[in-house]
Amino acid sequence: MIPSETIASLQAVLFACGGPVDQERLRELLGIDSEQLKEAAEELRSMLESSKSGIQLITVERAYQLCTKSFVSETVKKALEMRKVPPLSKASLEVLAIVAYNQPVTRSFIETVRGVDSSSIVSSLCDKGLLAERGFLDAPGRPILFGTTDVFLRCFGLESIKDLPEADLSELPEQMTISEETEAVPVSEDADGPSESADGEGAESVS
Repeated sequence: MIPSETIASLQAVLFACGGPVDQERLRELLGIDSEQLKEAAEELRSMLESSKSGIQLITVERAYQLCTKSFVSETVKKALEMRKVPPLSKASLEVLAIVAYNQPVTRSFIETVRGVDSSSIVSSLCDKGLLAERGFLDAPGRPILFGTTDVFLRCFGLESIKDLPEADLSELPEQMTISEETEAVPVSEDADGPSESADGEGAESVS
């Protein structure tokens, strides 16, 4: 049985931090093991779901985060003076799907799959925090590799990238896949980000 003080401490830490907090960090802060943390998280999740609270506990990869429930989203947006932004376009969703199922990938990979220039869309999705640079491909020109982010997972209600629905990728040409022998080089701190301007689209806000 997890002490109520531990559950309260977990809730307080997540509230104070605001963003996702890694489970290992939480174990250190609370002085508990993995099973105890899991039990405390489930107790807190159940407590928030069974009450009329506007807060919920979500899991993002190996981290926990407190966020607002959907039924209070409009009130929260008004409180934060957030403008209502339009949903992602079909083209943006296509790019996200290509990256999510094949990451990490280069921009040229995305454009080969789509058959059109996608530089502005990739740049826009990076600005929105849905995509991020994941290193460089160890190939001529050292093209930047892109992958999805925690923001992507939260926006689509996923705990992990493994929760994506199955997709048939057999039709992708073999030469388009990144060889397992190819290494991804980490992005250096002074690496330049995408230079293209955003395409003006907006993503749904997630608290």
